[in-house]
Amino acid sequence: MLVPRQCGFSAVFSFALHTKLISVRLSEQGYYFSRKCAILEGMDNDNWLETLAQEGAYARDDTAFDTAGYHKILCPEFPDFLFDFVGLPLLQRLQGIGLLCGTDWTPLFHNRFYYSRLNHSVGTALIVWNFTHDRAQTVAALLHDVSSPTFSHVTDFRNGDALTQESTEALNIRMLADSEELLTLLEAHALDFDAVADYHMYSVADTAVPGLCADRLEYMYPSGAALNGIWSMDAIAANYAQVMLMKNKAGQLELGFRSEAAALEYTKKFCATSLILQRNEDKIAMQLMADVLSRAVECGFAKEDDFYTVSEQLLINRFDGFAEDDADPAFTRLYRTFRSMTAIEHTEEPLADAYCVSLNVKQRYVNPLVRIASGQAKRLSAISPEADECIKAFLAYKDSTCGCVRWQH
Repeated sequence: MLVPRQCGFSAVFSFALHTKLISVRLSEQGYYFSRKCAILEGMDNDNWLETLAQEGAYARDDTAFDTAGYHKILCPEFPDFLFDFVGLPLLQRLQGIGLLCGTDWTPLFHNRFYYSRLNHSVGTALIVWNFTHDRAQTVAALLHDVSSPTFSHVTDFRNGDALTQESTEALNIRMLADSEELLTLLEAHALDFDAVADYHMYSVADTAVPGLCADRLEYMYPSGAALNGIWSMDAIAANYAQVMLMKNKAGQLELGFRSEAAALEYTKKFCATSLILQRNEDKIAMQLMADVLSRAVECGFAKEDDFYTVSEQLLINRFDGFAEDDADPAFTRLYRTFRSMTAIEHTEEPLADAYCVSLNVKQRYVNPLVRIASGQAKRLSAISPEADECIKAFLAYKDSTCGCVRWQH
């Protein structure tokens, strides 16, 4: 991409943070997602992964995704001590950051509802509490995403880290340590900072791929519901009811499934949703927004600190204004393309007069444990040829070399 050395407009603006504080006790508002859960049976066996990924991709209805209801599925009783932590400013700002990495703001995607990083953090904590009733592990899970900037993993693309998407994680402990409110609250609850600062210590909260942990389990239910309508609330409840704690070969606690059928359903839907994130549409959306943010900083339309203090909505409002004024032509072209693109071209070579990407990105998949008749835990792929095929098909998937979208001027 050609970037002019000088910006057409260089004034720096400062905006106050106005993200709405949402009480978990009152979070009864619904969001929108489409269609009933996709039926797994009766699909073309050769194309089921593509079918599930595309199923209902442009369908919408007025069925509300009840975030509070979903969280109640994950843990029927919300633990009282968690309310104090959810109210911390460093967590409340996550309400203004979407789980789906900026794709809420482009018509290239048709996300059915907005699900925030705060929603995800609370959901992850509730899963941990449901299965462990351990306060330190639960708080660690709640705090695991405090370093997420606006548009989430878009910043990893800015940092050249599309493959692991972990470039902001090092900030997490530092941000926690700098929060006087958190330190005071930990003392009041008799919790040690080191016990909650790094959720990677707890295998129920986080574990290596392809294992299943609270973080991974939680984000794929709403992601699948939002991106392709693959999970209904009833389907989530039925599937989650089959989740249990097990021990893996290393002797670590890990989430798994009581039944092969539930594990297969989750794995197939996980792979289908992850396939969307492997496509060039997602790569373009994230890299293009990454370039929008970088250009905005170069032009003084935003500061790096804004990505940790200002909500996505406020940044979008600000950027809309700069694009409308055409304050910097390079920024305007990037931003208008992001905000108006509805389709891309899949090519083997970059196209002229187009924004093109060619990237390898993180592969998200699971191969969960399943309890077998003997009471032992086995990886799903070891007992299910269908699951083995599903995982291999996902890992082998390659989109075209390039994804391109025509510039919007």
